[in-house]
Amino acid sequence: MNSEASIHVLHVDDEPDFAELTAEFLKREDDNFTVTTATSASEGLEHLSSGGFDCIVSDYDMPTQNGIEFLKSVRENSPDLPFVLFTGKGSEEIAGEAISAGVTDYLQKKRVADQYTVLANRLRNAVERYRAEKERKRQRKAIETAQEGISILNENDEYIYVNQAYADIYGYDPDEMEGEHWELVYPDSDTAIVRDVILPTVAEDGYWSGETTGLRPMGRPSSRIIPLPRRTPVS
Repeated sequence: MNSEASIHVLHVDDEPDFAELTAEFLKREDDNFTVTTATSASEGLEHLSSGGFDCIVSDYDMPTQNGIEFLKSVRENSPDLPFVLFTGKGSEEIAGEAISAGVTDYLQKKRVADQYTVLANRLRNAVERYRAEKERKRQRKAIETAQEGISILNENDEYIYVNQAYADIYGYDPDEMEGEHWELVYPDSDTAIVRDVILPTVAEDGYWSGETTGLRPMGRPSSRIIPLPRRTPVS
Protein backbone atom coordinates (compact mmCIF):
# COMPACT_ATOMS: atom_id res chain seq x y z
CA MET A 1 0.00 0.00 0.00
CA ASN A 2 1.65 3.26 -1.03
CA SER A 3 1.43 6.32 1.24
CA GLU A 4 -0.24 8.43 -1.44
CA ALA A 5 -3.13 5.98 -1.81
CA SER A 6 -3.56 5.37 1.93
CA ILE A 7 -6.24 7.34 3.75
CA HIS A 8 -5.95 7.86 7.51
CA VAL A 9 -9.39 8.44 9.00
CA LEU A 10 -10.13 9.84 12.46
CA HIS A 11 -13.54 8.49 13.52
CA VAL A 12 -15.19 10.10 16.55
CA ASP A 13 -18.24 8.37 18.04
CA ASP A 14 -19.23 7.94 21.69
CA GLU A 15 -20.39 4.37 21.01
CA PRO A 16 -17.21 2.22 20.93
CA ASP A 17 -18.96 -0.78 19.37
CA PHE A 18 -20.29 1.29 16.48
CA ALA A 19 -16.89 2.98 16.01
CA GLU A 20 -15.23 -0.45 15.84
CA LEU A 21 -17.84 -1.69 13.37
CA THR A 22 -17.37 1.35 11.14
CA ALA A 23 -13.59 0.88 11.13
CA GLU A 24 -14.01 -2.79 10.19
CA PHE A 25 -16.42 -2.09 7.34
CA LEU A 26 -14.33 0.78 5.94
CA LYS A 27 -11.28 -1.47 5.80
CA ARG A 28 -13.35 -4.16 4.10
CA GLU A 29 -14.41 -1.61 1.49
CA ASP A 30 -10.83 -0.53 0.84
CA ASP A 31 -7.68 -1.73 2.56
CA ASN A 32 -6.15 1.69 1.95
CA PHE A 33 -8.22 2.98 4.88
CA THR A 34 -6.55 3.21 8.27
CA VAL A 35 -8.98 4.20 11.02
CA THR A 36 -8.19 5.71 14.41
CA THR A 37 -11.17 5.90 16.76
CA ALA A 38 -12.02 8.33 19.55
CA THR A 39 -15.06 8.24 21.84
CA SER A 40 -15.36 11.98 22.48
CA ALA A 41 -14.66 15.28 20.74
CA SER A 42 -11.92 16.12 23.24
CA GLU A 43 -10.19 12.80 22.57
CA GLY A 44 -10.59 13.45 18.84
CA LEU A 45 -8.88 16.84 19.17
CA GLU A 46 -6.02 15.19 21.08
CA HIS A 47 -5.51 12.72 18.23
CA LEU A 48 -5.81 15.50 15.67
CA SER A 49 -3.08 17.55 17.34
CA SER A 50 -0.58 14.86 16.41
CA GLY A 51 -1.41 15.38 12.71
CA GLY A 52 -1.29 12.81 9.95
CA PHE A 53 -5.05 12.51 9.31
CA ASP A 54 -6.57 12.82 5.85
CA CYS A 55 -10.20 13.17 6.98
CA ILE A 56 -12.57 13.05 9.94
CA VAL A 57 -15.82 11.15 10.42
CA SER A 58 -17.88 12.26 13.40
CA ASP A 59 -21.17 11.44 15.07
CA TYR A 60 -23.47 14.32 15.98
CA ASP A 61 -25.11 13.33 19.28
CA MET A 62 -22.22 13.09 21.76
CA PRO A 63 -21.95 14.23 25.40
CA THR A 64 -20.13 17.44 26.39
CA GLN A 65 -19.46 18.52 22.80
CA ASN A 66 -21.65 17.47 19.87
CA GLY A 67 -20.46 16.85 16.32
CA ILE A 68 -21.02 20.39 15.08
CA GLU A 69 -19.26 21.90 18.09
CA PHE A 70 -16.41 19.47 17.39
CA LEU A 71 -16.43 20.56 13.74
CA LYS A 72 -16.14 24.22 14.75
CA SER A 73 -13.14 23.36 16.94
CA VAL A 74 -11.50 21.46 14.09
CA ARG A 75 -12.07 24.33 11.65
CA GLU A 76 -10.12 26.74 13.89
CA ASN A 77 -6.85 25.04 12.90
CA SER A 78 -7.82 22.84 9.94
CA PRO A 79 -10.17 24.90 7.74
CA ASP A 80 -9.98 22.54 4.75
CA LEU A 81 -9.58 19.05 6.27
CA PRO A 82 -12.42 16.82 5.00
CA PHE A 83 -15.02 16.37 7.73
CA VAL A 84 -18.02 14.06 7.30
CA LEU A 85 -20.86 14.22 9.81
CA PHE A 86 -22.11 10.61 10.10
CA THR A 87 -25.11 10.75 12.36
CA GLY A 88 -28.30 8.98 13.35
CA LYS A 89 -30.03 12.31 13.91
CA GLY A 90 -31.22 13.55 10.54
CA SER A 91 -32.90 16.92 10.23
CA GLU A 92 -32.74 19.92 7.96
CA GLU A 93 -31.78 22.05 10.97
CA ILE A 94 -28.75 19.91 11.79
CA ALA A 95 -27.73 19.68 8.13
CA GLY A 96 -28.01 23.45 7.72
CA GLU A 97 -25.99 24.11 10.87
CA ALA A 98 -23.34 21.65 9.73
CA ILE A 99 -23.04 23.32 6.32
CA SER A 100 -22.73 26.74 7.97
CA ALA A 101 -19.95 25.39 10.18
CA GLY A 102 -18.00 24.13 7.17
CA VAL A 103 -18.83 20.43 6.99
CA THR A 104 -17.55 18.64 3.87
CA ASP A 105 -20.36 16.11 3.71
CA TYR A 106 -23.34 14.89 5.71
CA LEU A 107 -24.48 11.28 5.88
CA GLN A 108 -27.27 9.74 7.94
CA LYS A 109 -26.66 6.40 9.63
CA LYS A 110 -28.88 3.57 8.42
CA ARG A 111 -29.23 -0.06 9.40
CA VAL A 112 -27.91 -1.31 6.07
CA ALA A 113 -24.44 -2.54 5.18
CA ASP A 114 -24.18 -0.53 1.98
CA GLN A 115 -24.08 2.71 3.96
CA TYR A 116 -20.37 1.96 4.48
CA THR A 117 -19.89 1.73 0.73
CA VAL A 118 -21.43 5.19 0.43
CA LEU A 119 -19.28 6.49 3.30
CA ALA A 120 -16.09 5.01 1.80
CA ASN A 121 -16.82 6.57 -1.60
CA ARG A 122 -17.51 9.98 -0.10
CA LEU A 123 -14.33 9.85 1.96
CA ARG A 124 -12.22 8.85 -1.04
CA ASN A 125 -13.70 11.63 -3.16
CA ALA A 126 -13.29 14.24 -0.40
CA VAL A 127 -9.67 13.27 0.27
CA GLU A 128 -8.85 13.26 -3.44
CA ARG A 129 -10.21 16.80 -3.79
CA TYR A 130 -8.41 17.89 -0.62
CA ARG A 131 -5.06 16.54 -1.80
CA ALA A 132 -5.49 18.05 -5.27
CA GLU A 133 -6.28 21.45 -3.78
CA LYS A 134 -3.26 21.24 -1.45
CA GLU A 135 -1.06 20.48 -4.45
CA ARG A 136 -2.54 23.39 -6.42
CA LYS A 137 -1.86 25.72 -3.49
CA ARG A 138 1.69 24.41 -3.18
CA GLN A 139 2.33 24.95 -6.87
CA ARG A 140 0.77 28.40 -6.82
CA LYS A 141 2.90 29.44 -3.85
CA ALA A 142 6.00 28.18 -5.66
CA ILE A 143 5.03 30.19 -8.74
CA GLU A 144 4.22 33.33 -6.76
CA THR A 145 7.56 33.30 -4.95
CA ALA A 146 9.64 32.31 -8.00
CA GLN A 147 12.31 34.77 -9.11
CA GLU A 148 11.64 33.75 -12.69
CA GLY A 149 8.73 35.35 -14.50
CA ILE A 150 5.91 32.84 -15.07
CA SER A 151 2.57 33.26 -16.82
CA ILE A 152 -0.31 30.91 -17.64
CA LEU A 153 -2.49 31.29 -20.72
CA ASN A 154 -5.90 29.82 -21.45
CA GLU A 155 -7.04 28.28 -24.74
CA ASN A 156 -7.70 31.76 -26.11
CA ASP A 157 -4.10 32.81 -25.38
CA GLU A 158 -5.24 35.17 -22.64
CA TYR A 159 -3.38 35.48 -19.36
CA ILE A 160 -5.22 33.71 -16.56
CA TYR A 161 -2.29 33.95 -14.14
CA VAL A 162 0.78 36.15 -13.97
CA ASN A 163 3.27 36.13 -11.10
CA GLN A 164 4.84 39.33 -9.79
CA ALA A 165 8.20 38.64 -11.40
CA TYR A 166 6.60 38.33 -14.85
CA ALA A 167 4.50 41.49 -14.40
CA ASP A 168 7.57 43.43 -13.22
CA ILE A 169 9.40 42.63 -16.46
CA TYR A 170 6.80 44.50 -18.45
CA GLY A 171 5.96 47.23 -15.94
CA TYR A 172 2.43 46.05 -15.12
CA ASP A 173 0.63 44.86 -12.01
CA PRO A 174 -0.43 41.19 -12.31
CA ASP A 175 -4.14 42.03 -12.23
CA GLU A 176 -3.68 44.45 -15.14
CA MET A 177 -2.39 41.62 -17.33
CA GLU A 178 -4.82 38.85 -16.35
CA GLY A 179 -7.59 38.61 -18.93
CA GLU A 180 -5.47 40.27 -21.62
CA HIS A 181 -4.08 38.56 -24.74
CA TRP A 182 -0.32 37.88 -24.72
CA GLU A 183 0.05 40.34 -27.63
CA LEU A 184 -0.32 43.05 -24.96
CA VAL A 185 3.40 42.86 -24.24
CA TYR A 186 4.86 42.26 -27.72
CA PRO A 187 5.33 44.67 -30.61
CA ASP A 188 3.84 43.74 -33.97
CA SER A 189 7.30 42.79 -35.22
CA ASP A 190 7.54 39.98 -32.63
CA THR A 191 4.01 38.55 -32.56
CA ALA A 192 4.67 36.19 -35.48
CA ILE A 193 7.66 34.49 -33.83
CA VAL A 194 5.81 34.20 -30.54
CA ARG A 195 2.73 32.70 -32.23
CA ASP A 196 4.50 30.47 -34.76
CA VAL A 197 7.66 29.43 -32.93
CA ILE A 198 7.67 30.11 -29.21
CA LEU A 199 4.18 28.96 -28.17
CA PRO A 200 4.30 25.73 -30.22
CA THR A 201 7.70 24.98 -28.69
CA VAL A 202 6.32 25.50 -25.18
CA ALA A 203 3.39 23.20 -25.98
CA GLU A 204 5.77 20.54 -27.30
CA ASP A 205 8.70 20.78 -24.85
CA GLY A 206 7.24 22.56 -21.86
CA TYR A 207 9.51 25.59 -22.15
CA TRP A 208 11.27 27.94 -24.57
CA SER A 209 14.62 29.61 -24.07
CA GLY A 210 15.65 32.73 -25.96
CA GLU A 211 15.15 36.47 -26.18
CA THR A 212 12.39 38.72 -27.42
CA THR A 213 11.55 42.41 -27.13
CA GLY A 214 8.74 43.38 -24.75
CA LEU A 215 6.46 46.41 -24.55
CA ARG A 216 5.89 48.58 -21.53
CA PRO A 217 2.45 50.09 -20.79
CA MET A 218 1.11 52.60 -23.31
CA GLY A 219 3.04 50.81 -26.07
CA ARG A 220 6.43 52.22 -25.07
CA PRO A 221 9.21 49.75 -25.95
CA SER A 222 11.19 48.33 -23.07
CA SER A 223 14.70 49.63 -22.75
CA ARG A 224 16.17 46.13 -22.82
CA ILE A 225 15.77 42.75 -24.46
CA ILE A 226 13.30 40.63 -22.49
CA PRO A 227 13.81 36.85 -22.12
CA LEU A 228 10.45 35.13 -22.52
CA PRO A 229 9.62 33.29 -19.26
CA ARG A 230 8.31 29.78 -19.27
CA ARG A 231 4.66 29.63 -20.18
CA THR A 232 2.40 26.87 -18.93
CA PRO A 233 -0.44 26.11 -21.36
CA VAL A 234 -3.84 25.18 -19.96
CA SER A 235 -5.61 22.21 -21.50
